[in-house]
Amino acid sequence: MSKTSAPPTTGSGYFRALVFDAYGTLFDVHSVVTTCERLFPGKGEALSQAWRVKQLEYTWLRNSMQRHVDFNDVTQDALRVVCEALALSYTDALLDELIHAYRTLQPFTDARNALATLNAAKNKPKLAILSNGAPDMLNAVVKHNGFDSVLDEVLSVEEVGVGVFKPDPRVYQFAVDRLGIAKNEIGFVSSNGWDAAGAKAFGFNVFWINRRGAPVERLGVTPDYVVKSLDEVVAILR
Repeated sequence: MSKTSAPPTTGSGYFRALVFDAYGTLFDVHSVVTTCERLFPGKGEALSQAWRVKQLEYTWLRNSMQRHVDFNDVTQDALRVVCEALALSYTDALLDELIHAYRTLQPFTDARNALATLNAAKNKPKLAILSNGAPDMLNAVVKHNGFDSVLDEVLSVEEVGVGVFKPDPRVYQFAVDRLGIAKNEIGFVSSNGWDAAGAKAFGFNVFWINRRGAPVERLGVTPDYVVKSLDEVVAILR
């Protein structure tokens, strides 16, 4: 674990709220590999990896183009174009099965314990998700994994009302407004380097979950904490 600044001594532990990214941070987007491989033998890993890359690209492109659609459409469009790029024959029924897999993603092994531990803290912070996901997608995966019992809020960019995805600062401001907590009293947790950079540029205290040992994104800001797991976040906050 490395850190670049000390956390504020406010609220329970350090922060009055902890806000988590969903996809790639709490939920393993590549847990769809099993379904991908079953439907396209020998292509599951390649499909999953390319699907995630294209999905993210489309959120950034749509932000730049100011042509917003919700994450359901982004995810389906990304899947279709990747299947075509990989020369995979598909039907609508087959794509529906893959999309359903996104609503039943598995959590990372450290996610369940980390949320349960934080939820049971003596003076626990508010626990929230802030995600590019559409409300129905988020609610499905949260409930599928039983995380609705430990989360105080599940916040979607669709509730911001201006048609943007992270890392637009208006999305991070929405979390501040909804939680009613100053941004310097919020800890933001993400495994996505671009999201960690966006949150830090906005003014959050940022934990970057760097599971793969990637370099810090060169975007003029640095996460406050660079850790390898959610367990390390819990250890810091104790």
